Parts: sequence; structure tokens; C-alpha cells
Amino acid sequence: MSVPPSRPRILRRLAAPAALAVTALALASCAGGAASASDDGEELTVLLISSHEGASKVLAEEYEAKTGVKINPVIVPYDEIGNTLALDQQSGANTIDVAAPWYVSIGDLAASGAIQDLTEWIEETPALETEDFIPAVYDPYTLVDGKRYGLPFDGDTHVLFYNTEILARNGFTAPPATWDEYVEQSRVITENESANGVYGNVIFGQKSPLILGASFANRLAGFGGAFVGEDGAPTINSPEAIAAAQSLADSIASAYPTAAETAFGEGNSAWYAGRAAFIENWTDLGVGSQTNPDSTVVDTWGVTFLPVGGDNTDPRASLVAGFTWVIAENTEKTELARDFIQWAASSEVNEQLLVADPQTGIDPNRISSLESDAYGTAYPDLQRVNRATLDGALAWPTGKNATQAAEVLTDELAKLIAGEVTAKEALDATQAEWEELLG
Repeated sequence: MSVPPSRPRILRRLAAPAALAVTALALASCAGGAASASDDGEELTVLLISSHEGASKVLAEEYEAKTGVKINPVIVPYDEIGNTLALDQQSGANTIDVAAPWYVSIGDLAASGAIQDLTEWIEETPALETEDFIPAVYDPYTLVDGKRYGLPFDGDTHVLFYNTEILARNGFTAPPATWDEYVEQSRVITENESANGVYGNVIFGQKSPLILGASFANRLAGFGGAFVGEDGAPTINSPEAIAAAQSLADSIASAYPTAAETAFGEGNSAWYAGRAAFIENWTDLGVGSQTNPDSTVVDTWGVTFLPVGGDNTDPRASLVAGFTWVIAENTEKTELARDFIQWAASSEVNEQLLVADPQTGIDPNRISSLESDAYGTAYPDLQRVNRATLDGALAWPTGKNATQAAEVLTDELAKLIAGEVTAKEALDATQAEWEELLG
């Protein structure tokens, strides 16, 4: 997957009227170019990110075959989906019926009037089988201030992949269990093999919450920290968080060059080429490691839980991305949109997307699909590590201003990995801004 540089301050402020008009025109053009009505005239325009384009093709084909309804995907970069949906609704263009934005943005989208409150429908529809959604995923992905705004789509979580051949060449018999071990093993491997273009690790360091923010969140989970306390107040400069940020900074020296410019595309390419011992990534990377035509690591990779750190000894999943089906506030096709997202969030569809070839980039969102025979038979190690999402996974804040808060954190982390500030300085500055944004 190739992704563009991040756009600053997504959803931080509304665009000027001229920008709204331009965006509305672009969306209408994009949707109109993709649309061709089904035989009975029913169709839905569905907004998705670029890494879900493969999944969108499966969903469109299957849903049309099932119902006769035409699905018109609109594909945008991952960091534009929230703004695209908000501007479409606020401008009056109203070209989007359904979308799958980053779960962190649902509070801002709700506050801006871009998405529907689905609480009553969800509560009155037993066929949704909401008890089957992975608990650690369901509430963070859908719930804001006691109201539900969607259904989980892509249950994204990071795990640690390792190259068994590189570890063996450097005398390591097992992957790191702690972040300190990760830093040390990475250092040794980079010292031994960087002259041949092989490095200890890949760090996703590009300045975006879903990239650099994810790398920090992995360590925050490992050190037992949290973004906010049980009362919702920010705890981003806790001792655990500072230790996590320092561990991230310590990993940069042995990382695949250049960490500050590395996102999914660059990182995955390095991994598939066998040029890194470790990469923190979504679990579907294991599918790609076996099926991607560019992969040179078929059968030479392993996967394990994220390392732990400090006093924490229990591996913990980090919900670093994750995407939620929502219904646009102003769609005139609410009933059809509900039918689509009920189907698209079902266990059967999730299971199909988990094992599809080519890979779809989708991770488990339901207990039943996670524990399915199809997934377990095809990818038993991925099934094993994904079970870490069943309890206690680390989620980002999702209320109003959560998107801006994530960007503030990412800005400070970028200064940290550039060597401009210390871990404590970066997170103290973040804490101060978060107290204003999140209360």
C-alpha cells in the first residue's frame, strides 16, 4: 500500500465556502464517474480509504450479486476520509451514503453533523449480533457519549513480525519479548548487516497519527500506559508514556532509513524484500507475506505479540487504526445503507475478507470470524496473536476534538524522533494541549 504525506489538522476547522464548493464538485464528479444504476435503480455511494480498495471490490461484487444493488466506491487517501465525508455533508453535496472512517474521528464527525446516530436502530436489531463483536473493538469503534454511530469494519491491531532467517544469522533464537530486547536485537542486526542493506527494524515514522502515532501507541500499550484515564482526563505524560516515547526514540538508530519518511508503502516494501528483521504491522501483513507477488519472505517469517516494557508483563494489543461503518447524515437511502452495513459488518463477510487472495487488508472485528476454522486453518499464527484484542486492548480517544488531539501528539513525536526535544518535553507539551482539547 502506498500512502501520501499526511494532511495537517484533519477536521480541526471547517473549510472556507469556496473550498466546500470545490470539494462538493469533486465528490459529485468522482461518484458520478463510478455510478451506473442497477436494473431496479438502487445504488449506494460508499466512501473508503485506498488500502480498502481491494475489499471494496469484493464487497461491491458480493452485495450486488446478493441484492441487485449497485455499490459505487469512492476511494480517498486514509488521512482524507474524515474531512471528505464532513465536507460532503456540510456543503450540501450529499453524494456519500456510507463511509468507513478511522474510528478516532467518529466523535468529530458526530459533532459536525456528518453521521447518523444509530443507537436506536442497533438496539432494536438483534440480527446485528452485536455481542459477537470483539468487546475491545466494539465500544471504541462505535460509542461516543453513550450513543452508537456505526458498526466495526476493519479491526486493525498491530503485532510484531520477524524474519526468522535474519534472526538466526545474528544468533537470536527468539524474537524480543520486551522493548529493551527489541532495541538491543535491532542494534546488533543493523551493526552486522546494514552494509548489505539489511536493518534491525522498520519504524513507521512519517508524521501522521496512523503511522508515527501507531508506533508510539504500540509502545504505550507495551509499557502499560494509556492515552486517557478512566475519567477521560489525559494521561499522555505519565511515566509509562514517557518510557514508551523514549523506547521509540531509542529504536530510530537501528531503523530502516529514513524513519521520518517511512510509511506503510516504504515499510512493507522493505519487509517483503527481506531487508528488515522486525516490523510492527497489521496482522494482514502475514497474509501478504505468503501471497504478495513481491514477497521474498514466504515461510521465513514469524509473528508474535507486541513486546512489553517497564513493570508491565502482559502483552497488550494496540488498536492503532481501525475503521467503522457509518451512515451519512443527509443520505436519502438510510434503510438501504443500514442493510448494507449490517451485511458488510457480519461475521460471514469479515471471515471472507480475512482469508481472501489477493489480500484485502481487513483484520478480525468479530469473535466468530477470529475463531473461524477458515482463518485458523489458513493463518493459525495470525489467529493466535489476534486473540490479544479480546481483552484490554489500547484504544485512542474518540470524543470531540480527538482527531486534533491525535495530530498534536504526532507533531510532538515528530520533534522527538528528529532529536529536537526529549521524550518528557514532547509529552508534557502534548499533555498541556490535550487538557485544553479533551478536558
